[in-house]
Amino acid sequence: MSSSHLDQRIVAVKPITVPAPDRSGDLQVKVTAPLSGQGLPVIVFSHGNAWSLDGYEPLVDRWAAAGFVVVQPTHLDSRRHGIGWDDPRFATIWRVRIADLHAVLDGLDNILVQAGGLETRVDRERIAIVGHSWGAQTAGALLGARVLDADGVPGEDFSHAAVSAGALIAATGTGDTLTPFAVEHLPFMRPDYSTMTTPALVIAGGKDQSQLSSRGPEWFTDAYHLSPSPKSLLAIAEGEHTLGGIAGEMVAETTDEDPARAALVADAISAYLHDVFELDDAAWTDLNNAAAASDGTWSTASK
Repeated sequence: MSSSHLDQRIVAVKPITVPAPDRSGDLQVKVTAPLSGQGLPVIVFSHGNAWSLDGYEPLVDRWAAAGFVVVQPTHLDSRRHGIGWDDPRFATIWRVRIADLHAVLDGLDNILVQAGGLETRVDRERIAIVGHSWGAQTAGALLGARVLDADGVPGEDFSHAAVSAGALIAATGTGDTLTPFAVEHLPFMRPDYSTMTTPALVIAGGKDQSQLSSRGPEWFTDAYHLSPSPKSLLAIAEGEHTLGGIAGEMVAETTDEDPARAALVADAISAYLHDVFELDDAAWTDLNNAAAASDGTWSTASK
């Protein structure tokens, strides 16, 4: 994408408390938005395990500068809540995460009011759901993916009618390849993508070797290959799980620090959503052309 759209000033408002009566603890969100503009599309973002509304600025700030209103909830698995693997609440956090996103979408008008009058500036017909890692599986549920039980039977449908597009970054793959630790602590990491019909961009790193699966980096492309059209794929050959540092600058989990790679992820999602929302197709076309000329550093595909 061109850099001109990134010159826009942005503002962030936090924390905003969202009604979630059945939740253990308050649901709080951060809203980041451009200072000007009307008819703004919305991104609701689900963080990876242990993160919070204060993470992922390399993505969120670029999205806001590109004209999106971004809403970031803090899920119960955030470090600030101190719920570990052995906490009895952990087994159902995956469901609470999904409920968090539903609460945000259902309470969006009130959130936008509290964020400084944004309710008059957004386009409620253009709402996307985006997530990274565990957040990608959470986001995928609202796009139509389900969770397989121990017998391989798909669970309930958590899709949300307000969501018309999405992006999944380093999304959990499928198959019976979970490590013993994952089987014990994360049995819900068995997504069924066959019902994920909402348009989405899947982003995967070619060097993302999960400690939760015996498969290689291709595990993270299942959301693209096993879901119905229309879908697109961005594959970044040298990318590891945080894809250059999308969770933040110099964070401990980042093993492939590369600001340009993180910016590519952010800008690819902006370009894709602008295209799907029929706001501007030039940036997505440019990105695909650049991928074709990148000598395999990164590539795109669509179906």
